[in-house]
Amino acid sequence: MGLIVQKFGGTSVGTPERIRAVARRIVETRRRGNGVVVVVSAMGKTTDQLIALSREVTDSPPEREYDMLLATGEQVSSALTAMAVHALGEPVVSLTGAQVGILTDGVHTKAKIMNVNRERMDKELEDGNILIVCGFQGINDTGDITTLGRGGSDTTAVALAAALQADVCEIYTDVDGVYTTDPRIVPEARKLPLISYDEMLELAQLGAKVLQPRSVEYGKLHDVVIHVRSSFNDEPGTIVKEVSDMERDFVVTGVASDKKVSKLAILDVPDRPGIAHRLFSALAEAHVGLDMIVQSVPAEERNHVMFTVAEDEVGKAITVLERVKKELGAGGITCEAKVAKVSIVGAGIAHNASIAARMFGALAEKGINIKIISTSEIKISCLIDRDQADQAIKAIHDAFELGGGNS
Repeated sequence: MGLIVQKFGGTSVGTPERIRAVARRIVETRRRGNGVVVVVSAMGKTTDQLIALSREVTDSPPEREYDMLLATGEQVSSALTAMAVHALGEPVVSLTGAQVGILTDGVHTKAKIMNVNRERMDKELEDGNILIVCGFQGINDTGDITTLGRGGSDTTAVALAAALQADVCEIYTDVDGVYTTDPRIVPEARKLPLISYDEMLELAQLGAKVLQPRSVEYGKLHDVVIHVRSSFNDEPGTIVKEVSDMERDFVVTGVASDKKVSKLAILDVPDRPGIAHRLFSALAEAHVGLDMIVQSVPAEERNHVMFTVAEDEVGKAITVLERVKKELGAGGITCEAKVAKVSIVGAGIAHNASIAARMFGALAEKGINIKIISTSEIKISCLIDRDQADQAIKAIHDAFELGGGNS
C-alpha cells in the first residue's frame, strides 16, 4: 500500500460539480490500495473576493486579521470536498492547517513552515480515513493562524508529503504539466516529462505559475517527488525531481516571463562602504522581495542602484526608499511600471558561452531593447518593455528550437 499526497487548486474545486469530480479521483486513488492525504485551495476566486471584501472595510487591514479572514476560504473547500468523498462511501475527515500540525514562523501573510507534527495525520490514516487538509495555512507558536502567501497550498502539500514520507506528491491544476513556455503564448510549446528541482525553481521564481517556488525548495530539501498533472484528464504530467546529466535532453529547458514587476531606482547614492547594506537591510526588514539588482557609477563617485520588485510590493518598497533616502544622502527615486522580465532556464547554460549571445540576438532581431540583465548558473533574465514580452517569448522559444509538440 502506497501513500499519496494530492493537491487540488482553486480551479479544480471551483464549483460543486468539480468538487464531485475531484472526490471521484480521490476515491479512485484510495480504491487502488493507497493511503490518501488531500490538500485543497479555496474555491475559484474566493481568495480574491475575500481580499476585496477586506478592502471595503479598510484600506489597511491588520495582517493578523487578514490571515484570519483569508484562511476561511480553504476551510469551505476542504469541508465540501470531504462531504463529496463521504457521499461516495469512503471514510474521510477534513482538517485545518492547525489541526494537521503545520507550525509556521510568525510572519503573517507570508509565513514559512517550520515543522509538521504528523501525530494527528498518523492516527487518522491508521483509522482508515482519507484526509482533506486546508492548504495555504498553519499556526504560529502563539496559536495564531498564519497564511503562506499566494500559491501556498502547493507548499502545504509538499510539506505534508515530506513529513509523511509519501511516495509522491501529485499537484493537480488546470494545466497538464510544465511546458517549455506558456502554451497560450506559444502554441508549439512542448510539455516536459521531467524537470530538475533547480530548473523548476528558477522557472517558478521567474514567472511560471505552475508551482509556488517555496514548494519546489521544500521538495528539493526533502527529496519529495512532485508530479504536476491536470485535474481534468488522466494523462501523465511532469515529474519534478533530482535529475542526472544522463536524463537531460536540452541545454535550455524553458522560457518564462513575469509581467507583474516594476523597476525601482534610488539615484545618486554615495559610493562608500555600508551603503548597500543599509539600503537592502531596510527593504529586507519590510519583507520586500528583490530581483535583478544592478549598480551603476554615472559620475563623481555616486551610484544609481536599480532593482525589480513585484507590482504588489511597489508601494511598500517606495515607502522604505523614501525613509532611507535622506539617511543615505541619495538624490531621488524613480519607478518604471510597464516592464516585464523574460528569462531562459537550463542546466546547460553555465557551460555554454553561446547561449547568452543567442538569446540577445533573438531579441535584437525583433528590435527589443534590454534594460537590465541578470544571470545565474542556470538562468539568464532580461528586463524589457512589458508590451514586448509575448513577442520576446516567441522569439527566444524559436531561437532555441524548444517546440515540437508534447513529449
